[in-house]
Amino acid sequence: MPSPHASSTLPPSNFWLRLPPNFRGIIWLSMGAFLFAVVDVFVKSLGGRFDPLQISFFRYGCGLIFLVPVFIGLGAANMKTERLPLHLLRMFLAFAAQLGIFITVIYMPLAEATAFMFSKPLFTTVVAVFVLHEVVTRQRWSATIVGFIGVLVLVRPGADAFDPLALVAVASALTFAIANVLIRKLSTTEPTGRILFYYHIGGVLLFLGPAAYVWTMPVGIEWLKLTGIGGLTTLGIFGFMRAFAVGEANAVGPAENVRLIYAALFGYFLFAEIPSIWTGVGALIIVASTYYIAQVEARKRS
Repeated sequence: MPSPHASSTLPPSNFWLRLPPNFRGIIWLSMGAFLFAVVDVFVKSLGGRFDPLQISFFRYGCGLIFLVPVFIGLGAANMKTERLPLHLLRMFLAFAAQLGIFITVIYMPLAEATAFMFSKPLFTTVVAVFVLHEVVTRQRWSATIVGFIGVLVLVRPGADAFDPLALVAVASALTFAIANVLIRKLSTTEPTGRILFYYHIGGVLLFLGPAAYVWTMPVGIEWLKLTGIGGLTTLGIFGFMRAFAVGEANAVGPAENVRLIYAALFGYFLFAEIPSIWTGVGALIIVASTYYIAQVEARKRS
């Protein structure tokens, strides 16, 4: 006779699947955001001894190692492409942006550097108009303009506290936005595994020479951190992919904003960083505008 308590002791897998899809998506995205925040902590803590070029090499090299089983499962035939020039263009843009982001994470407060990263959707809106010929609604343009006001609040051009690194952060966000739009073009013919394959192979080849030139031999826990940058980034990407696979984008997407909270907490407790009022105001404007854009896009799809 079945136990009367059997229904309350479901296997963990069944318990997970019984959760609402959007809630599972939020958990996946929050986990991915946490892993990206940890990667930023590793990058910042290593920045005093290692050149960003060497850190970038480990990011792609270790990421490639973690993805090898995926590539083997896909098979060599699935790695062939007829769009190599577009892969190369997308790779160089993404590599330049990644290097810029590492530089800002190392030399800027974590919360401020992360806030700049959240401006990517704003630039994506503009870039998509020119590259993909997307039609943007008036509401989305209005939200994008408001978001750029938030970027200006972060940059504070002309102010005594102006930091030239803010321009590096803005340029990195713009460059990443262009690279992400090119992913959309590639995705019309290229599966995700193939895009990741060329992205990581290209990163290893591009950063190998420069990394060797500025090489500093890691010791002790530094090996773990450098390896973790590649491995945790890969796991974080997987978390984001799973989030949007199981949940609705308009419900799940805003959960990424928790990364700002992680960045502020890590910055305060690990690096004694106190975000300025301007960082808070600028980040709030950017987050609000990108959230509104996500809601507008969701309504348009429905």
